[in-house]
Amino acid sequence: MSRVARGLSLVAGGGSRAAKIDQLPRGLGERWHIPTPPTPTLSELFAAHPRDGGWAGFLLAQLGSDKPLLWVQDRMAILESGRIHPPGLSSQNLIHVEARDAKDALWAMEEGIRCAALSCVIGEIWGDPKALDFTATRRLAVASERSGVAAFLIRLGGHANLSGARMRWRIGSAPSLIDAFDPRAPGSPAWDAELFRARGSPPGRWTLAHEADRFHLVAASGDRALGENRRLFA
Repeated sequence: MSRVARGLSLVAGGGSRAAKIDQLPRGLGERWHIPTPPTPTLSELFAAHPRDGGWAGFLLAQLGSDKPLLWVQDRMAILESGRIHPPGLSSQNLIHVEARDAKDALWAMEEGIRCAALSCVIGEIWGDPKALDFTATRRLAVASERSGVAAFLIRLGGHANLSGARMRWRIGSAPSLIDAFDPRAPGSPAWDAELFRARGSPPGRWTLAHEADRFHLVAASGDRALGENRRLFA
């Protein structure tokens, strides 16, 4: 398990901004928070498998519902991994855009990011389309930092090529926790989360669960060090 340093800085929009990133706990019960940018910007999430939808739960657990959410999907993302199902979301305050291709999806994302009335913009893109280059991601990052609207670019079946995203995650589903009232039932969802790039911060990899509106570190499969207590509370 990697150690996340304290008091490093993230560089955004050409300037330097202080980012307080909590140190990983050394013992059970210590506080910890999932690493996040100090200000709204562009983050990239790679699905561990093209049809592993675990990234959606990981991302939605971090978002508020006070403003509308813009969700953009290109046509191939819909065909390969499915259309979003609004009744399954915590908030019904949703604007959905189906884009013909990656170029149109990136355009819709950038236009949405410039609207301060939105809480954030999520964009799903399949594969490694030509339109998705460093310039395109840099434009999204700059637009997000100027407007204060966070952007999340979801990469399905894509590779971690050059990008202007400030934080880059690789997210896979992990076995859910054991239900406290019925050991035969699935408990809280869990993820294998790898932060493999964050400007100004070292990488890290954690097994996380989300309960009572908080993320917790939990024992990975075969991890006897955390086996008795199962989780570190945030």
